[in-house]
Amino acid sequence: MARHTKNDILDAAEFLFAEQGFAQTSMREITNRAQVNLASVNYHFGSKKNLIQSVFKRYFDQLMPDVEKSLASLGVEEGTRGVELLLFSLIPPMLNLNTVSENGTATFVKLLGRGYNETQGHLRRFIMNDYGKCIRALVSGIQCCLPTLPEETLFWRMHFAIGSFVFSMTSSQALTEIAESDFHKHVEIGEVMHQLVPFVAQGLAGSVALEDVV
Repeated sequence: MARHTKNDILDAAEFLFAEQGFAQTSMREITNRAQVNLASVNYHFGSKKNLIQSVFKRYFDQLMPDVEKSLASLGVEEGTRGVELLLFSLIPPMLNLNTVSENGTATFVKLLGRGYNETQGHLRRFIMNDYGKCIRALVSGIQCCLPTLPEETLFWRMHFAIGSFVFSMTSSQALTEIAESDFHKHVEIGEVMHQLVPFVAQGLAGSVALEDVV
């Protein structure tokens, strides 16, 4: 019974956080949707921050081991092509999140977008503390593809790449609807990712230096 209650709370919180954001979702809304009392939430999670982290944990526990396996199986190829291959290797682990919940990939990227856009500093600490090994392996993989790129430049490009990913993924429903209307083609979220990868890879590997910009 306790396990079911905990999962009901997580399901309710996940839905509301994805649709409304973390700050805009009240504990009362979560308890109402889960049909539990506040004491149950406090018993299982202790605080709203812990609940937010637990919602992400369900996805990261599935995603990060898959990402580590994908990175470990890759050879090193420098330049844009190497970055493309690395980013393409991340798509299957992302799509596997549909095994966590129905439309899990879309839900996860919504949550990620909320976390990226809202001030949730505890999330970054949680991710780096629990999944830092995988994050560092990912960054190291990109650095190996771009060995001459200065670390500071990579920092900015990584954040711009994350921004492009978050915006595109959180807008994926609108993008697929536009594609269907304009090109009469039904597009799944996986194809959106495949369209995004070459664009992001070019941005990460691009050679334009700051001093070259007029």
